[in-house]
Amino acid sequence: MRPKVSFIVPCYKLGHLLAECIESILAQGYQDFEVLIMDDCSPDNTPEVAKSFGDARIQHIRNEPNLGHLRNYNKGIGLAKGDYIWLISADDSLRSSRVLERFVSLTERAPHVGYVFCPTMKVLEAQEVGVMKYSEIADHDVIIGGHKFLTEHLLSENIVPAPAAMARKECYEKVSDFPLDLPHAGDWYLWGMFALYYDVGFCAEAMVNRRFHQANMSSWFYKEAASEMFANNLGVLQRIRTRAEREGFRSVVDGCRRGVAEEFLREVTPPKAGDVVFAHLTAEEFEESLGRLGYPNAEQEEIRAQVYASLGDVYYERGDFPQAAASYRRALQRATPSLSLRAKYALLKMGSFGSMLRDSVSRLKSHGRKGIS
Repeated sequence: MRPKVSFIVPCYKLGHLLAECIESILAQGYQDFEVLIMDDCSPDNTPEVAKSFGDARIQHIRNEPNLGHLRNYNKGIGLAKGDYIWLISADDSLRSSRVLERFVSLTERAPHVGYVFCPTMKVLEAQEVGVMKYSEIADHDVIIGGHKFLTEHLLSENIVPAPAAMARKECYEKVSDFPLDLPHAGDWYLWGMFALYYDVGFCAEAMVNRRFHQANMSSWFYKEAASEMFANNLGVLQRIRTRAEREGFRSVVDGCRRGVAEEFLREVTPPKAGDVVFAHLTAEEFEESLGRLGYPNAEQEEIRAQVYASLGDVYYERGDFPQAAASYRRALQRATPSLSLRAKYALLKMGSFGSMLRDSVSRLKSHGRKGIS
């Protein structure tokens, strides 16, 4: 009999953490699942741990030779028999015994939902240190239209924690599996592509632990592959944009352009004293990289204007008013400037009085938003 859910548990040099992950799955109240331990030719005791559970639902699949993480994921997806796929690394775990029941219940009630996720609890070594704020998008369970989720959340950054999401297998079969040439952003690409055609479910409780430690891939990515990650991130936005253009999803196309601008902003913003920064683009490198994207001139101008205007805001908040003014001027020379940008530049030129007026307006706006909420 086919299981409802397939857990895919990739494991490489994580045999010492595998048992905790598998036990958290076996502890679920909802029990209609299989577990595929995708052992990517791990040189540790992964085979012994995988065979120690004595549960027929658990399969140990060992690759010979090592496939690499994306090929290993795709192999597991291809072998999975369930209607739903939950891919969770061996160093992460489920912190609630009800999370699977809640995910399945939501998706069974809403066939238009392609995947569901929840916030994650950050774990440093073995200690929970707090919910990862980027993954909290609401204070209640909600179903969000796919295009709305893209334009309001996902195209700005990847807010879907990899170990805390369950997707329909048909999403992988009908839309895409992991692209092998985006090794640092494959999950972000999939969440975006799935949201082009499906809605997204969200459960507000943090029901999954995401572990950070010296050996896991996230640490290595950030330290060793920052420039490749940036290129992968741009690649994700470009591919989603291309598909959205083909399908006529105009709001998503516009959202991708804004997402590209935000990605560039993160790269061109100079670090503050004491910040740990793994990559930073000069103005010249920004221009070269933007030109390589092949956007029409009008769209390139809009991206430049957004980047320089936002960079001006960053400098203003840091108290570097000369650099703020220079950035605002660059933005004003680009696409048709907004009234807000013109006002910011004019107030900056007024000196201390203009700064006091701008700060007062900002406080009033903030107070108004709190009152409305």
